[in-house]
Amino acid sequence: MLPWLPKSPVAFPPFSQALRDPDGLLAAGGDLTPEWLLAAYARGIFPWYSDDQPILWWSPEPRMVLFPEALRVSRSLAKRLRNGGFSVTFDRRFDAVVAACAAPRPGQPGTWITAAMRQAYGTLHAMGFARSVEVWRNERLVGGLYGVAMGGAFFGESMFSHERDASKVALVHLVRAMQAGGGRLIDCQMHTAHLERLGARDIARRAFIGYLEECLESPAERHFGHPLPVWPQPDDAACPSTPHALT
Repeated sequence: MLPWLPKSPVAFPPFSQALRDPDGLLAAGGDLTPEWLLAAYARGIFPWYSDDQPILWWSPEPRMVLFPEALRVSRSLAKRLRNGGFSVTFDRRFDAVVAACAAPRPGQPGTWITAAMRQAYGTLHAMGFARSVEVWRNERLVGGLYGVAMGGAFFGESMFSHERDASKVALVHLVRAMQAGGGRLIDCQMHTAHLERLGARDIARRAFIGYLEECLESPAERHFGHPLPVWPQPDDAACPSTPHALT
């Protein structure tokens, strides 16, 4: 039976209890407050659900990640970066990026980026944890991505593109910013062929948690050119399943 999480205290079951089908479903319930979200990301857990469902928490096996040094930039993408006429900003239009990511897409009946999720990540953005990359054509927003930055890790949530390669341009600039600021890991969550072509790969969940621990123990000083906030590590009593409890 899937564990049901009350709104208090903030606590998750060990990731070893995640279901195999559907892959990585760990628990339901809890809340989308900053305390819940930051505790989840610190444990390699993320929320993903639709409007007609309770909050669902996931920790898939395997985990798709992109190490910044492994990014693959094709010749065509390199040309687009040089001559595509795009400009790129960071954290300038976070809400607009989230709204574009939440917009209906061909072949998809709805979106997992619910109104509650948009509000929750807006709060994280105001706190300095949720970040965005914006790609512009003149004054028009044509692509971008957003996610959560903690220590040396960036947890990618979603990206969008209204012009060819615009989301890829955003990802390249994210990687460059992370390399400049000491970032070490981009969590892509689940496997996609699109991200695999860009250099992301699947790793075992246990290995991912190990990398994540290192990222949080040796945090990057900056992402996107300005300091990161100090993220609140929950105490063991409130959150018995700590990042080090590899069960």
